[in-house]
Formats: sequence, structure tokens, C-alpha cells
Amino acid sequence: MACLALATSVQAIEPMAWEVLQQRLDAQQKEIDALRRQAHLTPISFTAQDRATSDDDGIPIRDLLSGLQERVDGAARPGTSASTMRIVGRVHIDYWGFPSSGPGINFIETGDAAHTPQDRVGFRRMRLGVRGEVAPNMEYRIELEMAGGNESEFRDAWLGFRDMGVLQTVLIGNQKRPYGLDHLNSSRYNVFIERPFVIESFNQDARRLGVASYGVSEEQDWNWRLGVYNQRLMQDEGQHINDHLQAEIAGRLANTFMWEDDGRTHGHWAINGTLAHPDGSAVSAGSINLDNEARFRHRPEARSVNRWLDTGPIAGADWYTMIGFESLWNFGPLQLCGEYQNMWLDRDTGFGNTVYLNGGYAYVSYFLTGENMVWSRKSGTVGRVIPDQNFSLASDGDAGGWGAWQVALRWSYADFTDEDIAGGVGESLTLGLNWHWNPNARMQFNYINGRISDRDFGGFAGGDYEVIGTRFMIDF
Repeated sequence: MACLALATSVQAIEPMAWEVLQQRLDAQQKEIDALRRQAHLTPISFTAQDRATSDDDGIPIRDLLSGLQERVDGAARPGTSASTMRIVGRVHIDYWGFPSSGPGINFIETGDAAHTPQDRVGFRRMRLGVRGEVAPNMEYRIELEMAGGNESEFRDAWLGFRDMGVLQTVLIGNQKRPYGLDHLNSSRYNVFIERPFVIESFNQDARRLGVASYGVSEEQDWNWRLGVYNQRLMQDEGQHINDHLQAEIAGRLANTFMWEDDGRTHGHWAINGTLAHPDGSAVSAGSINLDNEARFRHRPEARSVNRWLDTGPIAGADWYTMIGFESLWNFGPLQLCGEYQNMWLDRDTGFGNTVYLNGGYAYVSYFLTGENMVWSRKSGTVGRVIPDQNFSLASDGDAGGWGAWQVALRWSYADFTDEDIAGGVGESLTLGLNWHWNPNARMQFNYINGRISDRDFGGFAGGDYEVIGTRFMIDF
């Protein structure tokens, strides 16, 4: 009744001004963006009748609107009237423990076969960013990663154009390279806490400086990405200084071949790959290989100090080609997913034969509470899970809702040992449990049982290990 009385009492207010206030308070971003692109907005003015009118609780409408206006005025605003801005962020808090590990794993991690990997607790991600538009056909995004404390880095940092004809959307700046579904998925939505061996190794931290085109078919059954990138990971440096730019061209073609029951049943396949020129024989600062990006490595699909699989910079790396295949099936609460990637790396004369590296993963997940994994046909990636009931507790302690519960099992494999390169062979099984409290927050638990072999590090070939991990996460 109070809301009805409020709406009735303010009919005398200028319609456009009331629309602006109401839509901002409703936080409907699309409507906000449209209004901010308008050239002029009429300010709110109060008549004597408005000031005298009260709602059902006896509170003057003037005071109600004043409080609401303060909320709007206190919100972050873009720097110019022609632009829009939205604040985004995420916080991921992790605990990792190592119940058991062999001497070889101990040596890889700590340098001492008798010293086991240390447990850890802290922030995995702590990001804050802004995104928006500066014109009807131009957008931008900047995100900062602050989990490193004094060693903060940037992540997404790009400007983009929409409606570019056959190119559709073009982004210029730091953005994800388009290979590896598990990397293209946001960390906010992935089923497991950390990414598989091969996906992270072949596309470490994913983002690179580049120019890329993003497209989608009219029916959204096909989507594609194609771009040219610099291979240097510069999110902590800001620039790459070298006469050799180590360029690569990379792309992905994806198809949502099945879409039924409003997406509860869907199927996807994609092919992706890259052609890269690291030039491991290039001279930099008087020596070779100083900035050679032909290095492939990963932790034990958990957070650790050192990489447990690591080829090191491959001397003489000339060109490499990577081709990957993706497949995903979703049937209501059940999802099946898998990827496999293959890399052939040619070396300059005198440095050795072609090196073949490869790996893949497969997982199955199931919602005990009946929900389903969400799929974006526009980007060909998983989306935000919407629990049927959000988790909450009433004042008497009774549960108002239990959220969404999901169990999952993943097998992961990578072989980074070939010819004279002994980066190791990794294989693991991960049991996962996800408790989605609401669409923006959840808890994840992983138990990992794995093995590293053929590593050739300090006289050790590897060993067995167990890892447990827990993550508490929220995004906005």
C-alpha cells in the first residue's frame, strides 16, 4: 500500500524525471544505459501539494524522494555525460591442504624431499572493474586484480566496436585468447575450482594483448572468435619490449547443435587452435631465450608455490601449432563435457626434432536439487546457475531455502615429455561438490588424487599426491 500511495502521490512530478529516478533505483542496467545516452533530463521540482502529501506511514513524499535521490547521487558516475559505467567485481577466498605427497612431489614443490607442500589460505581473486559504453557502437572494460597485495595486476583491459559489418564486434586490448572452453568459461561459473592441466598450460592466464573479432549467427547456433595476439603475458608489466613481438593468430568456431526446453537440454561442439611464432632463437639483451614464450606449465590443478608440470623455455622454438576439440552435452541436471588439445612445436636447426605435447579432460556433473547448468549460445560458454531456491535461514533458525547442490567428477591428463623435453606427465581425478547459495555466491569443495611422472627434476620423476581445496566466492 505504501508503494501504491507513493506512486499516486507523485503523478505531478515531471514524467521524464520520475522515470530516470525510478529506473536508476530499480538498477535495470539496460534502461540506465539508454537514459544516460539521452542528451537532457528535466530536474525534479516539488510543488506545495507534493511537499504536503504523505504515504500510508505518514512520511512526507518529499523526504522519501530526498532519501532515494541521495542513493542515486551517491552511486558511481561516468566521467562524461555521453558515457555509461557499471562497477563489477568478484572475491574468491581459498583454502588448500596437502594430506599426502611423495618425495618427488615434495622436491618439486619445496626443494626438499622430506619437506611436504605447505597448506595455504587466502585470496585467490579479488577483482574490481568497470565496464560500459562511450558511444552507441563503442564499449570498454577494465578490471584490476588485487589478490596479490602490493603486486596488483590488470586482467581485462580493452576498448571495442560493435556493428562492424562482417567482423561484428572488434575488441582491442588485453582479452582472452580463444582456445580452451574451460578457460573461456568465467571462473565465476566453472564446475571445478581450478582449470585442468592442459587448458592452463597451453593458455596460461589466457589473456593477451591483441585485436580480435567476435561473431554470432542470427539464430545463435554458431559463434566464432578470431584474433591476432602478442604472446607475452604482460598483465604485471604493462608492455612488451623486444624486437621480436612473438605474435600468434588464434581462433575458435563453435556450434550449439541442440537447444531444447529453454536450454535445459543443449549440446555443443567446437574446434579451436593457434599458430604461434615464439622464435626461441631470437637474441634479447645479448642472449637467446630471454623472452621465449614457448613454455608450458601448470600447478597440480590446485594452488601451489611451484609448477609441477613444466617444460621450461624450449630452446630454439620456432613455430608451434595447437588444435583443440570441445564437446558438451547437458540433459537437465546432468552435464557431460570434454576437451583434447594437441600441440606440435618445430625447432630451429640444431635444437632438436619437433616436439609433440598433448592432453585433455572429461567430467560429469549432476545437480542433486534439480537445477541445470546454463549455456550461452552467443559466446559458446557456460553461464550463471540459478538455484530454484536461494539459501537462507529464518530468524528461528529454520531454512528458508537450501540453494542448489551439485556433485561432479573430472579426469584430467597431460603429457609434456617428448624428445629431450621432460616437462612431465600428469594425471588426476577430482571429486567436486558445489553449493550454490544464490546466483551470485557459492562454496566449492574439491578432492584431488593425482600423479606426476616422467618429470626428471632434481633426480626425481614425480610421485603421487592428494589435495583438498575449498573456495568461498561472490561476484557482483
